[in-house]
Amino acid sequence: MLKFFSKKKQNKESLMSNDDQHKAAHLHSLVVSDVRRETEDTVSVAFDLPSNLESLYHFKPGQYLTLRTYLNGEEVRRSYSICSSPLEGELRVAIKKVENGLFSTFANQELKIGDTLDVMTPLGNFTCDIHENEKKKYVAFAAGSGITPVMSLIKSTLEVEPESTFTLFYGNKTGKTIIFKSELEDLKDKYLNRLEIHHVLSREDQGTDYLKGRIDADKVSAFAGRFFEPAEVNHFFICGPEEMINAAKDTLANLGVAKEKVHFELFTTSTPKATKSEATQSKTNEVLSQVTVVLDGEETHFDISSKGNTILDAALDAGADVPYACKGAVCCTCRAKVLEGTVEMEMNYALVDEEVADGYILTCQSHPTSEKVVVSFDE
Repeated sequence: MLKFFSKKKQNKESLMSNDDQHKAAHLHSLVVSDVRRETEDTVSVAFDLPSNLESLYHFKPGQYLTLRTYLNGEEVRRSYSICSSPLEGELRVAIKKVENGLFSTFANQELKIGDTLDVMTPLGNFTCDIHENEKKKYVAFAAGSGITPVMSLIKSTLEVEPESTFTLFYGNKTGKTIIFKSELEDLKDKYLNRLEIHHVLSREDQGTDYLKGRIDADKVSAFAGRFFEPAEVNHFFICGPEEMINAAKDTLANLGVAKEKVHFELFTTSTPKATKSEATQSKTNEVLSQVTVVLDGEETHFDISSKGNTILDAALDAGADVPYACKGAVCCTCRAKVLEGTVEMEMNYALVDEEVADGYILTCQSHPTSEKVVVSFDE
């Protein structure tokens, strides 16, 4: 079982910390210990963890795991948020079936206890520091499977910080599609005066316009005037469809909320993936670059054109076992730091401004723009 979670005598804050959260992630084969049906189209999956891997899977609430398997002879990788708290005693993710989703369909219909999946060590920035001696206010906007990382945050913050409060606005189609419905009700009973939950349903009338429809800019503004004071909230967490995320964070900005207080997690993006824009190509001369990729202290060298493959794809072609998942600028799995030279990213939905300023890139979106580039996954 998950022995590192069972060390209850440890300081709670020590279980919240993960000093290696930005180190290069690695895959390990783990056995599925539980598959639980959460809704008609969602399962949660827990993993057994051998003692020799315990320290590698310490996580902070809000982080995610990348899972790998082989379906129809092809490698398939997908990232799913951890829904358990580091204090609970298990490592569990939730997987919602999506239309034509290869991995999510397999997980919902075929995955069973005893099966083995390759699981990457935890990653992600959708989190914050939690300290038991602090009194803070948290507000989250979630929709559909966006509740998954928020569940970990709710359970962790309310247990570690006994003076803190959490307000959740959770959007779904109907009451039957609410993921973790009974668990949310149990948490509400446990933290009666500290956890406030508002279900927003698009296909059910709950008797008030506040809670009918989708979470959009108007609703966020209305909630701000009715259920919380924006200036008093320490952290906002937003997770769900891209449209909802943009509406919520833009509205909070208009309400005067500081950017650093707003955390958001994007699972997918509606923006079509493209190669470098015509405008960029017309302004940039083609450069043949000598690229060095550093992973676990080992170097892989290859040449690449600035108008060719991304650094990630070129590294994989060169035989480097570099970490990746979505290849769509959404997750941080392929995050690395530029130590020498310059690169250009096509898209970025995952790195915060401070990371970019410090030289971090998404290698799945990056092309070299200098004759020599050194990129490290170890930083």
